[in-house]
Formats: sequence, structure tokens, C-alpha cells
Amino acid sequence: MPDSPKSTLPYAGIRVIEFTHMVMGPTCGMLLADLGAEVIKVEPVGGDTTRQLLGSGSGFFPMFNRNKKSIVLDLKTPEGIAAARKLIASADIVSENFKSGVMKKLGLDYASLKASHPRLIYVSHKGFLPGPYDNRPALDEVVQMMGGLAYMTGRAGDPLRAGTSVNDIMGGMFGAIGAMAALARREQTGEGSEVQASLFENNVFLVGQHMLQSAVTGRSVNPMPARVSAWAIYDVFTVRDNAQIFLAVVSDKQWAIFCQAFDLTHLASDPRLVTNNDRVTARSWLMPILREFLADYPAQELARIFEAAGLPFAPITKPEELFNDPHLLQTGGLAPIRLGDGKESLVPLLPFTLDGSRLGLRMQPPLAGEHSSELLREAGYSDAEIADLISKSITQGA
Repeated sequence: MPDSPKSTLPYAGIRVIEFTHMVMGPTCGMLLADLGAEVIKVEPVGGDTTRQLLGSGSGFFPMFNRNKKSIVLDLKTPEGIAAARKLIASADIVSENFKSGVMKKLGLDYASLKASHPRLIYVSHKGFLPGPYDNRPALDEVVQMMGGLAYMTGRAGDPLRAGTSVNDIMGGMFGAIGAMAALARREQTGEGSEVQASLFENNVFLVGQHMLQSAVTGRSVNPMPARVSAWAIYDVFTVRDNAQIFLAVVSDKQWAIFCQAFDLTHLASDPRLVTNNDRVTARSWLMPILREFLADYPAQELARIFEAAGLPFAPITKPEELFNDPHLLQTGGLAPIRLGDGKESLVPLLPFTLDGSRLGLRMQPPLAGEHSSELLREAGYSDAEIADLISKSITQGA
């Protein structure tokens, strides 16, 4: 499926200067970049340290820094700060996720910039919104633990973080949504705004359904592995050759279809299993019967039967297996991307379409300083001045 031409993208013509690293801030910039904005990533000399992360962090940079330009600036020097200010003078949005107080110390905080740039939109990505916690260091895992998500994910007595950077990614998404709202308001008022997004408040938003569950039921909420399910059949089944598959039957109509598909007439006619709530109440004896009945089926056969019957099911898939997912490949959900070592892979695109097209890659994740000279030249620096900045290690090329 072809990439959307830049001129048709909704944020074409918007310039974003981002002082970000890791996941939360770069996610905000990636969303705006995918939607057409020119996003300029300001990196320290030597490049963003996120580029060198190992293990579970090794995918951060290529995933969240596509469609961006890179300039290297040493913000510990007056010359680096001056260059950053020249870039900001041309910007619609500044995005940052440094520790509280860092941007103020550099003179690049919203209060320092607002007077000379009244139309500027300034997005800060933090651990906590202003309040008693706002000076605490925060990580995705920290807020998952203190915000109820790890409790809900793990088994009782065994809190467990979610299997991806949910708060970093969603926090960046809300930062981008805030920027979009501020752009819309600027159209009305002519004035910029300060936007703040945070990990902790994002996590609380995610767990809000369980807060309200407690309010509605008047009971303490059980972790998901120990929850009272809203549906009787909504579980992972171990089947032939120890394969696993998730199967779900979530309505009375689906129960009838399920029983017919497997010729379970005795269960279909059982008066104790007429309604969904009846079946939820009967889980203690119904589930062992179904587990034993389905145990000798191959997982692929169960998938075939459930798909033919229109019943919900899912294979248990590892992340690396998604590279070969036929739906993603056929619908253009994955795009070729360049990794830091020069190898190529595939990367998931934003999970929506505009007029039937996915928002694709216009630019590969940049090399550190790949666009330094180009951007400094646009900002009014001569080639001799750029060469001088390079010689002093205030900037660098790719």
C-alpha cells in the first residue's frame, strides 16, 4: 500500500523541535511526524544514548524515531544553546522529556520562551503532573507498581509489569493529543499553550475501569488472573501437543453456536447454563469439562472451527512471529525500516488509515547528526560557522 504523499498529510508544514530520549517523548514526535510534521530531533554529542541500549531497550530507537531529522548540539555550551534557540524560533512545537528543572536551567523552558514566541506550543513529558510527587524520578515500571497496573496484571501477591512500555507509549500519545488540541486552539486565539503529559496520570487513566469497578461493586478488585470473568469461556486452553490457544464465548448466541459446532447438545440443553451469568456461576465445574473435551484437538483445528463459526479466538503469538503475520503483510501494516547497524527489518505503522491508506515511512530513523549541517544552514549559519561548530564538537554530522 503506498505511503501517503507528504502534501496530503494533516500536519504538513508544522515544525517540531524535540529534546527527547527513550520512549515517551519520542513517541509524541513519531506520531506528529507520521502525520506529516517536520520533526527535528536534538541529540547530544555522540548521539542519543537510547541508540546503544541492549536487551528489551534495543528496539526503542528504531521504533520511535522514524520520519525525523537529527541534529547534534552540545547544550552545555553557549553556542549549542544559541543554535537551539534559532531552531526554536522557527518551530510550532517544542517537545521535551528531561528531568524537571533541566530545561529551565538551559533557558529553554516554556516560561523563558513564551515572551519571544507567543505562538509556541510547548509539550513536556514527565513522570508526574505538578503536585506532591512531581520531583520523584519515574519510570514506566515505577508507575505501574504504584498505579495499580502491576497489581492487576500479576497473580495475587506477585505484581507484574505489563509486557510493553504501555505508559511511556500512551503518555507520548497523550502528549501528541495535547499538542493537537493546542494547535486547534491556536487557530482560534493566535496564542500558544503549554501541554504537560505524565506517566503516573496515564497509568491511573488505564486503571480507571478497575477503580470504577470497585466503586460499582463495593468490593476490592482482584488481579486479572484471579478475576471473576464477565464471561464463562474466556480463557487460554492447552490442547494437543501442549499447544495453547485463547478461546472465547461471550454471548448466549455464541454459546449456542459453540455447542452446535462441537455437537455439545447435552450442554446446550442444560438448564444450569441457559444465560451467560448462569455459565459464569457454573465455571467451577463447566471449565474442567470443556478443558478435557478440547484437550485432544489440534490448535489449528480449533482455530479453523472457531473462525468458520464466527467465534473469537487467538493463537498465542510471540512478537517476532508478527513479522510474518499474513494480515499485517497483506494490509501494509508493516514497513521496511533501517536499523542502527544498517540491517533492514519491518516496523509497525500507526494503527489507523486516512482515506484507506496507512501513514507510511517518509524518512528512515536518522543517523546521529545526519541533518546537522542542513538544519544549521537553514537557521542562517554559514558553511564556515558550521565547520567551526564541528571543529569545537558543538555539533557533528552523521
